[in-house]
Amino acid sequence: MKDFIILFIGILFDMIYLAIIIRIVLSWFRSSGMARFKYFLKDITDPVLVPFQRVIPRLGMIDISPIIAIIVIDLVKNLLISLILGI
Repeated sequence: MKDFIILFIGILFDMIYLAIIIRIVLSWFRSSGMARFKYFLKDITDPVLVPFQRVIPRLGMIDISPIIAIIVIDLVKNLLISLILGI
């Protein structure tokens, strides 16, 4: 059972991580054909990114909150897996 939970947590957090990365890359391009997909990614990633965007100011045109969010996501994932393993 532990293995399933660890695998589930790993996949879930990796999917969120991947969605954030894809959102970052797509933000560099203007494409009206991708509008629905961009909104889909926004809906998925906003619950994670918005709290960081409220706290971390933009550096001119650059938003570093996704980078911080990815670091925190990785830390939380590793913490949860460690707690499940009892380390």
